[in-house]
Amino acid sequence: MSGVDLNLLLALDALLSEHSVTRAAERMSVGQPAMSASLARLRKHFDDPLLVREGNTLVPTPVAQSLVPLVREAVTAAEAVFGRPRGFDPLVDRRSFTIMASDYVVLILLRPLIVRLATEAPLQRVNVVPVQGDFGEKLRRGQIDLLVLPTELAGSRFGFPHRHLFHDRYVLVADAGNDAVGPVITPEEFAQLPYLAYSGGHLASIAESQLDALGIPRREEMSTQSFVIAPFLVIGTPFVSLVHERLARHFAGQIRLKLLEPPVPLRPISEALFWSPRQTDDPACLWLRERIAEQARDL
Repeated sequence: MSGVDLNLLLALDALLSEHSVTRAAERMSVGQPAMSASLARLRKHFDDPLLVREGNTLVPTPVAQSLVPLVREAVTAAEAVFGRPRGFDPLVDRRSFTIMASDYVVLILLRPLIVRLATEAPLQRVNVVPVQGDFGEKLRRGQIDLLVLPTELAGSRFGFPHRHLFHDRYVLVADAGNDAVGPVITPEEFAQLPYLAYSGGHLASIAESQLDALGIPRREEMSTQSFVIAPFLVIGTPFVSLVHERLARHFAGQIRLKLLEPPVPLRPISEALFWSPRQTDDPACLWLRERIAEQARDL
């Protein structure tokens, strides 16, 4: 290690992330010749080309692919050691945060928060990304700062620090003019109605998982990967769908929506905020966690 320039670690991280000498140089705020020289030194150190050209793009070699998680982990650890701030003033210090959350959480919780921060802390930048299947790995590697997820999906073995934000329950929604849906719906009636399902890939539908566990059948004739769009898709159609009550009531005054109890009692969900243990005492992340918790209390 005494003969290794640790600046090469940052260069390697940029190259493996960008797959481009030009973009890696821009990310590191250095000239392209300097990044090319760093790549040459890295190739010599690893005795491997690392990035090879295929057409107009650079593709990582198997050696480079094996290095990606190790390099990201090392950079994250180095940032935690050397980039640890002594304090955080949102009106003076500038930070960029990445939050992973569903579109439902973005609309109900994060959108009003971002509106507030635009006035109260205009220097701060909040990036929101959709929930992906490897959310735990991204949190561990520092690729996201915060994760908002139902504890029912995280599971008891998801060993990250967290705090409860809010509860929500499910309601059945239909077009206000849908005469096939009365004020009360039985499981038998529900089974005969065309159902709009949620098929979000990385996020399971907690409501539909409960229906499956209870043996409640349904006619799934359409699906969507968006929680937010579901209420709009039942308007003017014979479809019914199970959606979060906060979401349904958010739109009930804007579109002709009928809300009623599900055909069987369903357990509510508990949305929680998760973060990496290394960021527990980070002043900036602590500040943002408190702002999110305040916003959740106002719901």
